[in-house]
Amino acid sequence: MILSIESSCDDSSIAVTRIADYKLLFHKKISQELEHSEYGGVVPELASRLHAEALPKILEEAKEFLPHIKAIAVTNEPGLSVTLMEGIMMAKALHIALQKPLIGVNHLVGHVYSLFIEKEAVLPKMVLLVSGGHTMILDVRGYKDLKVLATTLDDSFGESFDKVAKMMGLGYPGGPIIERLAQKGDPNRFDFPIPLRHSSKLAFSFSGLKNAVRLALEELDNLSEEDMADIAASFQKAAITHLLQKTSKACELYKPKDFAIVGGASANMALRKAFEKECAKRRISISFAPLEFCSDNAAMIGRAAVEAYKMRDFIDMEELRAVPRSCFV
Repeated sequence: MILSIESSCDDSSIAVTRIADYKLLFHKKISQELEHSEYGGVVPELASRLHAEALPKILEEAKEFLPHIKAIAVTNEPGLSVTLMEGIMMAKALHIALQKPLIGVNHLVGHVYSLFIEKEAVLPKMVLLVSGGHTMILDVRGYKDLKVLATTLDDSFGESFDKVAKMMGLGYPGGPIIERLAQKGDPNRFDFPIPLRHSSKLAFSFSGLKNAVRLALEELDNLSEEDMADIAASFQKAAITHLLQKTSKACELYKPKDFAIVGGASANMALRKAFEKECAKRRISISFAPLEFCSDNAAMIGRAAVEAYKMRDFIDMEELRAVPRSCFV
């Protein structure tokens, strides 16, 4: 079995995955959303302290598996350095105690393997990764064979939802709040611009759209519930349309047979429906990570780590360190 640890941002999580058949034997996640909500976003130092409290408690629940562990996997990139370090320190302590090898996992790769929890990986795929920190299109051919086809020039898709929610005084995390509001709103009331609509560049951008929402809010007096719902719906429509347009361009260029969407923001049902419709039109198969594994979690880290274990892709304790900003080519 592989024990995996995730602490890249504000979710404390540990999982145990059986190597032979990818069976998820144990998984628990403790979210910090409530603690960070009053600040309108994640406070790194607070997140680190909460990880230091939560991770040992979860490990205590998983202690029956420790005699069977063959490797310890941990997210070491990218993320908040102070929170990554909490998971890394636990992994190193377990490495010393159990004398088992270490596996460092890029949590973006983990998101890709959230598609394959408890099952064999089916590759190659074109993958759209949408989260609070990243928006990118990937050509995925294997655990160590990933190529970035497009990424964001500024904000991520998920981050733009959080910032719009904050502008409207709606709290954190903003994604689910905006999605719920949008269900009650008119998506055509506000004609928000579609980013990079007339650009041939294969890239994403959400800063201009976010600014358009800010200007619309400034023009409204005594913001009503109807206004808020209409802004949420119009913003969501523009953001998803932008994703569709640029992903469609990528499909025309690279002609994938299989397409998938992963990441925390992939839980947005309007996004899922829009891409299902687009892929059906293009006759491309589409898959999504299960809703319970969309956001950061140790189950996806463990599933990715099985691939690393089979390749004997281990890392020395001295080389295992937090890498806040990283990617792959």
